[in-house]
Amino acid sequence: MMGSTVYVGGLPYSTGDAELSELFSAHGTVESVRIVTDRMTGRSRGFGFVEMSSAEEAEAAIAALNGSVLEGRTLTVNQAKPRESKPRQDSGRGRFGRTRPGRNRW
Repeated sequence: MMGSTVYVGGLPYSTGDAELSELFSAHGTVESVRIVTDRMTGRSRGFGFVEMSSAEEAEAAIAALNGSVLEGRTLTVNQAKPRESKPRQDSGRGRFGRTRPGRNRW
């Protein structure tokens, strides 16, 4: 389903899902919109994803909107790439970076 998912970068932080959906709806049917937010603050991180109903509509939106300006910011619009899974970094230490108490203390 990644063929119809579009990455949108350079979004103004004030842009909401409805505004982004309206922007893309001129180029086809928008299935879903997700603006990525910071976990701690809930504030937009300035990028998001738009899922179009077909790959052709996604390509049309990319061609029309890449490099366009929204509220003074230049948008980067391209095909979304699959999310890479990051290998877990295990340092061998506990949750807080310390070894368990009672081991090799003396």
